[in-house]
Amino acid sequence: MGLQNDRIGVVGVGRMGANIARRLQDVGYRITSVYDVDRGLAKSLASELGSEAAEELAHVTQASDIVITVVPDDQAMHRIYAREGDSLLAGAGGRLFINCATVSPNVHVEVEARTGEVGAMSVEACMASSIPQARAGTLYLMCAGKPEAFRRAEPVLLKMSSSMRYLGPAGTAAKVKALVNMVMNINTAALAEGLGLGQALGLDLAMLREVFSQTGAASRVLETDGEDMQNRDHDCYFSAAHAAKDSGIALALASQAGLALPLARATKEQFERLVRLGKGDLDKSAVAELTFPDRIGDSA
Repeated sequence: MGLQNDRIGVVGVGRMGANIARRLQDVGYRITSVYDVDRGLAKSLASELGSEAAEELAHVTQASDIVITVVPDDQAMHRIYAREGDSLLAGAGGRLFINCATVSPNVHVEVEARTGEVGAMSVEACMASSIPQARAGTLYLMCAGKPEAFRRAEPVLLKMSSSMRYLGPAGTAAKVKALVNMVMNINTAALAEGLGLGQALGLDLAMLREVFSQTGAASRVLETDGEDMQNRDHDCYFSAAHAAKDSGIALALASQAGLALPLARATKEQFERLVRLGKGDLDKSAVAELTFPDRIGDSA
């Protein structure tokens, strides 16, 4: 694969960020700098890719033409784009920032304003996929921001994705992503209840999942999580803690719109319950632990 011209830095190199970096290096981009609050993660990936493990955010900006961020929440986004102290904004003139995290829409609007103040551009590229897709470059991306920022980011985004949509101004993709995850989380909690009740009724769960798949109970979550719920295989692809956080983003949007969403609220409470039980790092499929008989829900 030929070498691409743009130098790329990655901030937030957990499983998603690290696999995006690996993918982009595979297709010819130079991953010049990586950063994570967990220095061990950054050093390990830097050693693998032949990159710098930056000790400061400003060093990532200095070493890169494009910086991709994959951080956990609103607070982390505010920190990496701080107007004072160590920040990606230091010396950022001419840089492009691609922000992939699921955060509140207003944060993307604010980041666009802050990057514009220093002569840089930003685009949101919200991901509706998981770890294997990040590694393979087959993410589903929902993008938003100024058209010129999207056009500049597009060559990189195309290498990260198999499906991509530009949705409009800053914050738009984050709104759509919040609704995607809200519905996914509700489906996950509902499937856990259906399978849990099936278990309590003595039904064959393999049969039940097959019937679900051929009727109105079918869903993408059934395909990805149904067997895992049955087998208590909760290796993490999308954590219960993230499900709780993302449900909160959707509920905040609902509050702003003057809507009550009882299913979304009940779902958020289920995932928050898992977090309180110390299970937040498990996959979202672990919500079944609260609904199947003779699991932690009986004693929680």
